[in-house]
Amino acid sequence: MSVPRAGLRELAPYRSPQPPADVRLNTNESPYPPSPAFREELADAVRQVDLNRYPDREAGALREALARHTGHPFQGTWVAGGSNEVIEQLLLAYGGPERGVVVFEPTYELHRRLAWIAHSPVRPVPLPEPWTIGPDDVERALAARPRVVFVCSPNNPTGNAQPVGVVRRLASASDALVVVDEAYVEFGGESALPLVRAHPNVVVVRTFSKAFALAGARIGYCLAPPQVVDDLRRVRLPYHLSALTQVAGLVALRHAAEAGPVLAEIRAERDRILTELRAMGVRAFPSQANFVLFRPEKPAAEVWARLLERGVLVRDVSEVVPDCLRVTAGTRTEVDRFLETLEEVLR
Repeated sequence: MSVPRAGLRELAPYRSPQPPADVRLNTNESPYPPSPAFREELADAVRQVDLNRYPDREAGALREALARHTGHPFQGTWVAGGSNEVIEQLLLAYGGPERGVVVFEPTYELHRRLAWIAHSPVRPVPLPEPWTIGPDDVERALAARPRVVFVCSPNNPTGNAQPVGVVRRLASASDALVVVDEAYVEFGGESALPLVRAHPNVVVVRTFSKAFALAGARIGYCLAPPQVVDDLRRVRLPYHLSALTQVAGLVALRHAAEAGPVLAEIRAERDRILTELRAMGVRAFPSQANFVLFRPEKPAAEVWARLLERGVLVRDVSEVVPDCLRVTAGTRTEVDRFLETLEEVLR
């Protein structure tokens, strides 16, 4: 029998528990589907795709559209199958054995996991509540002499945005690649994108999954210095982005203006969750993402299970942030159901 790499079978497969539930508020998806106009245009566009041919390996049309949408040069714009694939490519290009990766924890679990996949040693810098990266934390990160540093802002699962000055300090004080994961930036926080032009070692990573309501399409992108994109082209798989995915991204960008009112509704529900949880006496942490982290007085696992028994699914993140749960901001009806059910459970 073949023997896998050391430690592989000790690593559990990544999963986000998806038991059946009436109200799913556990994976930070958009609660609203794309518009009917988007769906109709996408269906027409898909009918024009020559599926017997390989897709454009450079995803040129989609990258051009993204460059116009973000105001970033085409040569520094890159697209892949979800932001996780972008991150994996960055680690394949800039990580590796003896090339340390700094993560400020608690943060997005995939940063650590993808670093391991890329054979990159992880150098965690733990943060105390309220999980804001400060000057001392930056110095601890720099002392680890990393080759890659991840800054997640707004951070998952805590919801807080990090100061852009932190990114500037990390980039100017080292030649490490500073990767700013902005998966939730459309919901709040200040983008680090202006730093990319001034610093050749800053990369901003974003996704279509949240603000564009396209979690099922798997489209992520990064805005980077052109040399970084050239390096990603060296490690990506041939034809890594399907023709169907490219078409979905192009149509989504043509309908980008439709996202504005939806984002406003999601932010309003997020803020309502914060207000109502605090009114219940629940410790709820400020958030600039599309979710809220909270710490109930009862054990998190017990509250999670009792919510699920009543048809409401949230995320138990207590292994990352002790005694905490995370709830996605859903529709008004979904949020009503969550709040009513949580109040019942806590009573």
